[in-house]
Amino acid sequence: MPQVFAVQFDIVWEDKAANHAIVQRMVEQASVPRGSLIVLPEMFDVGFSLNTKVTAEQATGGASEKWCAAAARRWGAFVQGASVQRPNPSGKATNDAVVFNPDGELICRYSKIFPFSGGREPEEFRGGSEIVTFDWHGIKVCPLICYDLRFPEIWRLAAIERGAEMFTIGASWPSPRQHHWLTLLSARAIENQAYVVGLNRCGEDPYLPYAGGSRIIDPKGEVIAQAGDAPTVISAEIDHTSVQSWRASFKALADVRREFLGRC
Repeated sequence: MPQVFAVQFDIVWEDKAANHAIVQRMVEQASVPRGSLIVLPEMFDVGFSLNTKVTAEQATGGASEKWCAAAARRWGAFVQGASVQRPNPSGKATNDAVVFNPDGELICRYSKIFPFSGGREPEEFRGGSEIVTFDWHGIKVCPLICYDLRFPEIWRLAAIERGAEMFTIGASWPSPRQHHWLTLLSARAIENQAYVVGLNRCGEDPYLPYAGGSRIIDPKGEVIAQAGDAPTVISAEIDHTSVQSWRASFKALADVRREFLGRC
């Protein structure tokens, strides 16, 4: 069975090269098999910074996307990284999750639909408008980002209209709301009968502490891998048939009334 790896670490503030080096060291120490999926936190390369004139890929020669592509080729793995995109210097940026395959090809780009108003994110970032998925060993994976966890409607639409069987959500979720993080991760797995890979950063930035608490949760809501508050790599085997068999035997998704969910 294919394996997913979640890399939880203390992000160095606005220093792409330093963060790339940390991830490289941690992944290589974890001995990741070829074909695995490696998931990194929200803004893994710079931290939750609003300084998009400095952190955007356009300001750094595409440093993080180039690094993710090269890392995917080097490890022979799928890599879900992060990218701040600000193609228009006078406009707002997008907070993106980007996925590269083992050939270093970009196969998925997701722009965070819900910028976090409580953290002033909408001042510098605009929300995305599309739910996306990518294929990983026949498993349909939906990447999401941090605050998206509080909006179950996009998860449900991803499951019933895009066929999502696993969700990968990178986050910078602060310690004061850690209980919400853990509770909502389990809820999203249970209600969508899907795997959830919830990856939070740890440590602290100039403004907030982060408690980690990354989790990999199976389609019945059972935690199959978990982290504490220290840097670590957690992993789990993903059994595609367990999603299909659980959905077939307990048909909650089949009972969804689509007319109450709005548009996709």
